[in-house]
Amino acid sequence: MKKEELARLQSYLRKTLGASSLEVKAQPKKDDMAEVFINGEFVATLYREVEDGETSYQFQMAILDMDLEGV
Repeated sequence: MKKEELARLQSYLRKTLGASSLEVKAQPKKDDMAEVFINGEFVATLYREVEDGETSYQFQMAILDMDLEGV
């Protein structure tokens, strides 16, 4: 993904999720994927999909059972 695209996604996710420390970083080996970090910790992946000339983004976040301990 291009820098402008990453910046727009980062701004949107920061506002939507209320996480000012959220960062969207390019995945160097794939041009249709980025990684999402909060406070420096990896939390999700973002995939760009283009179908019939329309672009959408898939946000995928896995929550492990062990992450829920103590919550």
